[in-house]
Amino acid sequence: MKIFIYDEFNPEDTAMMQALYSRSVVSVTEHAAKVKQTGSGKFMEKYYVGYGHASIADCGSTTIFIEGVSMLVAKAVEDWPLYSGQETSSRYIDFAHQTIVDPLGSVSSKKILDRWLEFYVNGQAAVGKHLRIKYPRRSDEDETVYERAVKARTFDILRGFLPAGITTQLSWHTNLRQAWDKLTLLRHWPLPEVQETAKFIHSQLQAKYPSSFSHQLHAGQERYWKFLGDKHTFYLEKKYAGDFSATTNIKPAALEHYRDILRQRPARTNLPHFLTQLGTCTFNFLLDFGSFRDLHRHRNGVCRMPLLTTRSGFNHWYLAQLPINLNRAAKNLIKEQQTAIAKLKAPRELTQYYIPMGFNVTCQVSYGLPPTVYVVELRSGKMVHPTLRRVAHKMDKFLRRRFPLLKLHSDLDPDDWDIRRGKQDIREKK
Repeated sequence: MKIFIYDEFNPEDTAMMQALYSRSVVSVTEHAAKVKQTGSGKFMEKYYVGYGHASIADCGSTTIFIEGVSMLVAKAVEDWPLYSGQETSSRYIDFAHQTIVDPLGSVSSKKILDRWLEFYVNGQAAVGKHLRIKYPRRSDEDETVYERAVKARTFDILRGFLPAGITTQLSWHTNLRQAWDKLTLLRHWPLPEVQETAKFIHSQLQAKYPSSFSHQLHAGQERYWKFLGDKHTFYLEKKYAGDFSATTNIKPAALEHYRDILRQRPARTNLPHFLTQLGTCTFNFLLDFGSFRDLHRHRNGVCRMPLLTTRSGFNHWYLAQLPINLNRAAKNLIKEQQTAIAKLKAPRELTQYYIPMGFNVTCQVSYGLPPTVYVVELRSGKMVHPTLRRVAHKMDKFLRRRFPLLKLHSDLDPDDWDIRRGKQDIREKK
């Protein structure tokens, strides 16, 4: 047995070194020597590839860092089952000094954005004070950790007033094939900012990895991608019967055969993937766009991209957390801003930029049994934003009622304050 680890090469070189295994029994050490001799980035060019270039591109990966784009662009990039990466968290970072994308560029549109941000900034001191009264620090709690927890909870509340046009930054770690496939869709996403971002990323990748990003575009395929982008990018359900519903095609009797697997599973342990074959669970619910962004991170299933509108109302939780005077001001602001947004002469896709993340969107998600259990248990915890946690609790209730054999390790404690939020940080060691 021989084991080699090569992390120092260009992604295209690494991909080609793997591809040559399929046509040669020569050791990778010889391929690595040729890379060093040829020069990084030139190895793939040296070989004629005639058996399927796409699969080779699966074997090389790259990381793209995207900055200064709206929340809507971030969600567009992340709307991919194989997305890997991180995004700036509105639950931990102060967005007070972030710029806001204003695609209309009018006096009216700027005023709308300015008023949302003004409320977000000016409300922080009052909300922080309110939280210290509501959740006083215990004598056994570290003051620094407590203050960080208060600050994080303040952002939990006021992020509901941040417009979706607020800028963020994210990373995208992907193999070369998936980058091309995803960019194909982003080129036709019905937002000009997303299209411009896709074109810019493609130009950067093409310059760096020309062998992997010089595909010929076919007119028929491009028309099809445009059709999908224009007609089927966003999900908008007109009406829900209540604010939550669930269905499943998994038969309870089918779980009998796997009783031992279901009952012996310890906490923080996933069910085996093969149980996905039993069927799916589909959930429809209203959830604020801010918390949808967290749920959207679960990609082992289908999570439709909702259209952000004001039609489903502002999530009550955000208002309920505000002190009385600020609550009253928030309600007046929302009412006035809804009127102003309705007067904007813009298609509904662009109107999203001016709507804050506290407004509810219509959500639909479908998962197999293992990822359903994973999402329910993970998102039921106290560290999760309360609006998403409530949805996870409803999912848990449905699963328990429908599948009595299923053992769940959800956190169903109704208290959603936890000082440990103040410990969730990335800090340099001193």
